[in-house]
Amino acid sequence: MSEPVVVTPVDGKADLKAFIDLPKRLYAGHKGYVAHLDTERREAFSPKKNPLFKHVEVGFFLARRAGRVVGRITAQVDRAYLERYADATGHFGCLAAEDDPAIFAALFVAAEQWLRARGMQRVTGPFSLSVNEEVGLLVWGFDSRPMLLVPYDPPYAGPRVEQCGYAKIKDVFSYDYDVQNAPETIGAKLLARAGFAGRVRARTANMKMFDAEVRTLVGIFNDAWSDNWGFVPFTQAEIDHAAKAFGPVVVPELAVFVEVDDEAVAFIIAITNLNEAIAGFNGSLAPLNLVKLVWRMRVAGVGSTRVPLMGVKKKYRNHPLMGAGLAMMAIDHLRANGKRLGKTSAELGWILEDNKATNNIIRSVGGVHYKTHRIYEKMLG
Repeated sequence: MSEPVVVTPVDGKADLKAFIDLPKRLYAGHKGYVAHLDTERREAFSPKKNPLFKHVEVGFFLARRAGRVVGRITAQVDRAYLERYADATGHFGCLAAEDDPAIFAALFVAAEQWLRARGMQRVTGPFSLSVNEEVGLLVWGFDSRPMLLVPYDPPYAGPRVEQCGYAKIKDVFSYDYDVQNAPETIGAKLLARAGFAGRVRARTANMKMFDAEVRTLVGIFNDAWSDNWGFVPFTQAEIDHAAKAFGPVVVPELAVFVEVDDEAVAFIIAITNLNEAIAGFNGSLAPLNLVKLVWRMRVAGVGSTRVPLMGVKKKYRNHPLMGAGLAMMAIDHLRANGKRLGKTSAELGWILEDNKATNNIIRSVGGVHYKTHRIYEKMLG
């Protein structure tokens, strides 16, 4: 008979290190996996450093068998989410475990008990640690390119989660976009047919006005995404924190705004795929790795990028020609700039499976669906 699985809250620096380190051991050698940087994870999980904790309460848990760490999970209550939806829903995230149903079951029991104690009647996830961070559990595309801020999970994880009583609520798609060979879109033609030729222009971000550009981007995002499933707006503190954290991977030429009559109404941003640059580091920024990182970022170059955010303001999005035209114009300028900079590929995602308009636009411009992440739910009766 195997030893029992014991789940306890993370307590102290040693437990937090074990929590961060576990995926490295579990997924070592997996083609689709690159470890987060340890420094980034410590900051992400720190209530003192991550402003998300101002409105999200998080429980961190480790599973052990015979004293050995075999699994981890978080449980979250997001007050900003509850203020918006008032549906007594909590969340789980950061799930990683050995392929054993007993481990998964013990982890979910701990997370669900924690959520029930806080009045939650339903749980959805995984969100690590919120819907604006890493979303979903990988269920298709396990060997695809590792990408910054895109979760990796092994093939066994989905079935194990479902064995614990969780059912799919949404799938989200990611697309591979060939920057060098993708065709020009029909965006300019659509805008001309809508009678907006000469009134629309695209521009790249002005880094001398970085804070203002970030506010413009987030303003469009919060308007464009406000009707999306599960949407929770960024707080100002989260905006400031993200702007500082992602500054090193933002390329001005790959942050594109589209303006109508000098009003910014659409945007697209691609960030450098840091995972390509830190492959093989195993989370460490030891001096030799730091030298390698500088070389790869500044000299060798990183060919892959990720488009984590794009959007068109609602007042234009539902127009039969303008919505698609503005999105395509943004994509055209991003592609042209990326091609000139020597970028080879971009991942566009995540896109909700039932967001037909955006999925159709991405497919029409050459995007190839190559990853699916699943969001699950369970009632806590």
